[in-house]
Amino acid sequence: MHRPAQRVGRAPRLTRILVSAAAVPVVLAAAGCSSDSGSGSGSGSSADNAAQKSSAATSSASPDTSAGTVKPAAYTTLPTPCSMFSKKTLGELVPKGLKSAKSGKSDEAKDRSSCSWNSLDNKGVKGSQFRWLNVSLLRFDSDATRGEGNQLAQTYYDKQVKEAQTVAGATGARSEPVSGIGDASTAVRYDLKKKEGSFKQQTVVTRVENVVITLDYNGAGLAGDKAPSADDLTKAAEKASKEAVAAVASANQDGGRATTAPSQSASPSKSASKSASPSKSASPSASASSKPSASASATKKN
Repeated sequence: MHRPAQRVGRAPRLTRILVSAAAVPVVLAAAGCSSDSGSGSGSGSSADNAAQKSSAATSSASPDTSAGTVKPAAYTTLPTPCSMFSKKTLGELVPKGLKSAKSGKSDEAKDRSSCSWNSLDNKGVKGSQFRWLNVSLLRFDSDATRGEGNQLAQTYYDKQVKEAQTVAGATGARSEPVSGIGDASTAVRYDLKKKEGSFKQQTVVTRVENVVITLDYNGAGLAGDKAPSADDLTKAAEKASKEAVAAVASANQDGGRATTAPSQSASPSKSASKSASPSKSASPSASASSKPSASASATKKN
């Protein structure tokens, strides 16, 4: 009677033991999987984070090569054109026109400017001597998309020289490089005949760093007076051009050297496109046609 009872009592207990024993590997396996998964995930995440941090550090340390950089323009402003020549120089070039300075209109004086003078030495029945001087300056900023100011100025310099060499109606044209004036300088001279007389035109185009200076100087013997010497006029024009180069340097601090990077938004084409071409505003055709004509009578329109 007691054995069946004991048998019955032991069966459930044995079942519980077996079930518990069978459950242990499952728990251990689950624990193992969880441990492997957690360990693997943790180590992978750490490696990824370390790699990302290393990449970020490298990116922040290395310069951004995608943005274009250019050398800052050397000169940042221009001198006042009507005050850039000494009284002595003006007395030699326009002896009767020291007070005839006429400034060109410009809303951006630091980028472009000009001034002109005229002189009429009336000798009565012996004729008269006419002189006309014009100086125009154009400054180019460095630009990330267009290039350095010096390069842009050189392109404009070449254009000005070509225009001076191809004036309609000019005779006996000749041009030659001039040493000792700026970084590049060319003198162009020719004759231009008008009803008032034969005009001797001299154009000296000079580039100094990122600034182009175009100096026009012409003279004529009117009412029977003899024509001036082209050599003398050229020599005077070159002297004035050298003085203009010195004036540009003096107008800028520290010798005109910029110490900060140029604005990326600055565009040299802005100043070049808005301003009238110096050679055109002081072109031989204009100076020898309309301006000398007026000067022969009153010189007020020159």
